[in-house]
Amino acid sequence: MNNEPQVLVIDDEPQIVRALKTILTQKGFRVSTAARGEEGLALAVVTPPDVVILDLGLPDMDGIEVCRHLREWTQVPIIVLSIRESEKMKVAALDAGADDYLTKPFGIDELLARVRVALRHLTQAQGSKEPIIGAGAIQIDLARHIVTLNGEEVRLTPTEYDLLAYLASNAGRVLTHRSILEHVWGWAEAENVEYLRVYMMQLRKKLEADPRHPTYLMTEPGVGYRFVTGD
Repeated sequence: MNNEPQVLVIDDEPQIVRALKTILTQKGFRVSTAARGEEGLALAVVTPPDVVILDLGLPDMDGIEVCRHLREWTQVPIIVLSIRESEKMKVAALDAGADDYLTKPFGIDELLARVRVALRHLTQAQGSKEPIIGAGAIQIDLARHIVTLNGEEVRLTPTEYDLLAYLASNAGRVLTHRSILEHVWGWAEAENVEYLRVYMMQLRKKLEADPRHPTYLMTEPGVGYRFVTGD
């Protein structure tokens, strides 16, 4: 039985597919590839992947549609690939269930780091997640609703806590403005991005050593936010 993680690459650019297969194989991953969305969905059933790397521009169907189909039956981490101009598509893909995105062209080290984060997220989704999330000097006790910084309890409002808990529970994932607003405030506030920015600023003031240059509560420009544990 193979213990190496299985990566499914769905991309119609032969050069990128060859490069990804070579690099990932060298790093100990098993790799399957598909050039079309339908082929990728079929492969995901036959050989269930641990991570999917998905190009948004496919010849037969939209990558966002592929995300939606996958999310009908699996929570496998999905890293989407997009061109620099497609910010709206990135947001749409993340709202459709993708976990992360990379902009083409991308660095190999960054790709491998994102894959490692995705695998950690997969492990958490399978139920091994601890009730306490640590990020540097920050400790978030999800069971007791207690947040500490350097061992001292940090007083958060209920909304601040809900926002932090949602981000931390999805550590490493890019969460869009809409998904955060809907989860924490409800669908009626889904467009109130400025409201979210104010609360993020408050959280950073309470938790970050330098709120203007955060280490854990990271902004994904034009898209949303990501909680980084630092490991």
